[in-house]
Amino acid sequence: MTMNKSILIGLVGLLAMSCQGQKAQEETAVAESCTSDSCNVVIETIMARHSIRAYKDQPVEREKLEKIVECGINAPSGMNQQPWQVRVVDSPDYINGITEIFKVAMPKMAEDPGFKNMFRNAPAVIFIASPKNGSGQLDCGMLGENMILAAQSMGLGTCPLGGPIAFMKNNADAKPYLDKLDIPEDYELLYAIAVGYPDENPEAKPRDASKAKFVE
Repeated sequence: MTMNKSILIGLVGLLAMSCQGQKAQEETAVAESCTSDSCNVVIETIMARHSIRAYKDQPVEREKLEKIVECGINAPSGMNQQPWQVRVVDSPDYINGITEIFKVAMPKMAEDPGFKNMFRNAPAVIFIASPKNGSGQLDCGMLGENMILAAQSMGLGTCPLGGPIAFMKNNADAKPYLDKLDIPEDYELLYAIAVGYPDENPEAKPRDASKAKFVE
């Protein structure tokens, strides 16, 4: 190989290394500067999610519900104990049946012309239970957050619910529906998540940024 060829090959190699280094630096710079919801899909999903209280009369595909639950149970938990029980209900018979009991007990709420069921009219509900001793509530919160963000990414709306859970636990006529969830004896329902296709697009409510502070 002549000296000129050796020099040429060396220059090409140096140029390639320089280009690769520059590209890596550019990618790093983009990643470090990409903190807005315009270029980060996770941030975009978080900032776009709002609680939905009006749903289309359209069932949610089982495949999507299964993926939502999969995302939920992949949430972190202390010592990986996974202290939760999850039940998914998309049966109209179940939802309408317990709603009839709710309407008898809460007739004023059922008088709303748009009222269809006690879960904000959602066609699917995810019930989350935690241990009765109070442990696991933090973990169940993270599980639920995973699920509502997963749902948002699939074009679905959600709304965390506490009222229907209190009703189910305290109304004797609702007991058959509570029993049907087959929650273990040492667990109790903590909250539920309504899931469905949104029939509204609410504006984000203001957040109080002063409640978050850096401590020097």
